Amino acid sequence: MDNLFQRSLEDLIKGFRLQLLGDSSFISRALEELRREIKATDLSTKSTALHKLSYLAAIHGVDMSWAAFHALEVVSSSRFHHKRIGYQAITQSFHDQTPVLLLITNQLRKDLNSVNEYEVSLALECLSRIGTRDLARDLSPEVFTLLGSSKSFVRKKATGVVLRVFDKYPDAVKVCFKRLVENLETSDPQILSAVVGVFCELASKDPTSCLPLAPEFFKILVDSRNNWVLIKVIKIFSKLASVEPRLGRKVAEPICEHMKRTVAKSLVFECVRTVVSSLSDHEAAVKLAVAKIREFLVEDDPNLKYLGLHALSIAAPKHLWAVLENKEAVVKALSDDDPNVKLEALHLLMAMVTEDNVSEISRILMNYALKSDPLFCNEIIISVLSVCSRNAYEIIVDFDWYVSLLGEMARIPHCQRGEEIEHQLIDIGMRVRDARPQLVRVSWALLIDPALLGNMFLHPILSAASWVSGEYVEFAKNPYELVEALVQPRTDLLPPYIRAIYIHSVFKVLVFCLGSYFSAQESSSGSSSTVYESILNLVNVIEIGVWPLSGAYDVEVQERAKNVLGFIGMAKQDIAKKVNLQDNEAEACRVTAFMEDAFSEELGPISANAREKVCVPDGLELEENLGDLEEICGKFLKPVESDSVSCTDKISFSVSKLRIRDQQEASSSTSLPPKESSSLLAEHRKRHGMYYLTSKKNDPDSNGTPNDYPPANDLASEILLDPLDPKRKAKHRKSRPVVVKLDEGGESRITTSQAKTKQESVTDDESLSRDIQSALLVNKKGKEREKCEGNSNLVVVQEEETSRIEKPQNSEKKKKKKKNGERTSRKHRSRRRSEVASSSEQVEIPDLLL
Repeated sequence: MDNLFQRSLEDLIKGFRLQLLGDSSFISRALEELRREIKATDLSTKSTALHKLSYLAAIHGVDMSWAAFHALEVVSSSRFHHKRIGYQAITQSFHDQTPVLLLITNQLRKDLNSVNEYEVSLALECLSRIGTRDLARDLSPEVFTLLGSSKSFVRKKATGVVLRVFDKYPDAVKVCFKRLVENLETSDPQILSAVVGVFCELASKDPTSCLPLAPEFFKILVDSRNNWVLIKVIKIFSKLASVEPRLGRKVAEPICEHMKRTVAKSLVFECVRTVVSSLSDHEAAVKLAVAKIREFLVEDDPNLKYLGLHALSIAAPKHLWAVLENKEAVVKALSDDDPNVKLEALHLLMAMVTEDNVSEISRILMNYALKSDPLFCNEIIISVLSVCSRNAYEIIVDFDWYVSLLGEMARIPHCQRGEEIEHQLIDIGMRVRDARPQLVRVSWALLIDPALLGNMFLHPILSAASWVSGEYVEFAKNPYELVEALVQPRTDLLPPYIRAIYIHSVFKVLVFCLGSYFSAQESSSGSSSTVYESILNLVNVIEIGVWPLSGAYDVEVQERAKNVLGFIGMAKQDIAKKVNLQDNEAEACRVTAFMEDAFSEELGPISANAREKVCVPDGLELEENLGDLEEICGKFLKPVESDSVSCTDKISFSVSKLRIRDQQEASSSTSLPPKESSSLLAEHRKRHGMYYLTSKKNDPDSNGTPNDYPPANDLASEILLDPLDPKRKAKHRKSRPVVVKLDEGGESRITTSQAKTKQESVTDDESLSRDIQSALLVNKKGKEREKCEGNSNLVVVQEEETSRIEKPQNSEKKKKKKKNGERTSRKHRSRRRSEVASSSEQVEIPDLLL
């Protein structure tokens, strides 16, 4: 009676489309209705409710784990319609931690043994989706039986389930593998396709375990006319050829025949991929594959064009000549409408980059970046940056050209890679001394470009340009122009941390100019009025430009501006008093000399793992000393917030550190004020100073921690390369500048959980591989035993006598059985040794390769 008034799934869908309550309200009401219906004793009512719940879970993401037991009840129905709904719900909601998962074992076993092939199919599909180690272990005998079923529909489904069973329970190989191998000789194309698919997946995990089956796979490769079966077999040989190179000369000819004969593009592509990746030593096959790739590249279909470019990318590491032959087609693909085609063409061009053609390819890519959409434009920029900076700029010979290229990248309208360009501008300045003059010229050009000030993505580039202008001001031809660019009014568009860098660079330029002026006064008897007016104008421009910033809201900008103005006020008095300054005891002269000494130390690159190389001092036990810190300071302090600013941070003139400090101040300004006052903190540190490190140990400039400038790579200065510009080749050969290289220690770190998971997966794969090899060994011995069973007893006795006589002369003779099946103790030892060695020895293929 309940089923008579129950709404069907169709009614639920129509009601959902016509409802006016809102999706969440309607779904909540529907779930309340389903919870009542699913508790009914009538299986028709229960199955309909479960069907509607499965729909809501699939379309709207409703949790249906609470109905797991009800799904088991529906599966136990004798009606196929109910079983189908129950199995569908189980495959959607069951997982390894489902509490009622153990209750489904007997039901699966019952349905696997059913005479109805469609019920068997439902059970097999369910096992393939929710199979666990326990289910695979308990149901392996049923799967083995179904692998020999007379119904091809069932055998095909059972073959597909085998892969899941092997993955969860490797010991099932001993039960099912023999019959799986026997199905390789079937004439049914559907079963053969399923079996080859299983072996394709097994070969991808461990090709060595499938190597003894190479003769069977070769027979399928030659005889089969099913394109999908051939694709999977060719995939298998692609894996096997990597562990057994002798297979290459055997399968190269059939694969080439398929490439010439077939018109199926999918099969041709798989043949091409196998040749260029695994059969690269066969020149004729590679040339044929490259010809087929060229056919793909000229196709109008973007999918085929992409496959051709992808095949070229596979061939590039071993056959770069193939990419160079198709260079025009690759460059033309950069203007294709399909974004995937453009990206693949970009990756191929990056693979072609060398010292000789880096300038040409970069120029081509910059032209395409100017007329491309923003997404692809930035892909081009980041690709050029990553390739050119690889291994400390190993392919860059002319750094003046590369610095100019960085400046051109910054002016591209769609450029959004300001942080990457910023990093390289600073990195080249610290690593390559010869590039610093050009770096200052490019930085000045970037500072006066008004388009960069209005683009927030390019602000990091201006940060690097301002830092370079102040750090390497001695290479500037006109410091006055640098100052004008740094104090221009439009700099108020920049964020505070970059404006602070601007002011500090102005301070460096001022110190350099005043130092040069005072040095000239001391060395010469008189002073030129032109020089005096120039230095006075420079001071006035700085004062006018920096004065408005002294009242800035940001404290960093305000502090730096006042420092500059204070220094200008002190120096301006001495400059105004004496035109011919010869008293080196003047206050401005002394302070300027002191600041010149402070800025004179050259900054160099720092290795990423420099902190790890610093040894911990003897007697420093951080964990033990701080173990009872909570008990000592519990009355005074609470744990420090993670976003609070450390009081031990030192002032640094580094661009990156200035940004970090600004971000820390911004985050701390928005956070809650500290609950404890600074006086309590000072009192606490005074009472418990033994638990804190002194500032000397943390000071990177102290004598305890080496901070020397890393030595340059002397070998790099010996490399002489031809210039890339063809107009300059006839003039002279330019030597590569010295580039400072550091030991970055590029090894990736693996956490304990990742290492444990990786070790478990490797262990499972090794176990599966050993089981497959053992099954193949048993299968081989079984075939030999079947051959020997047809011989007479007299022949067996004569062979045993012959083997006993010839055994001292030939130790590799096959062992023969006695009539009662027993072996001698010597044969038992030999058998144990062979079984132990079978898992480690290389598997040979004598019949196929001889």
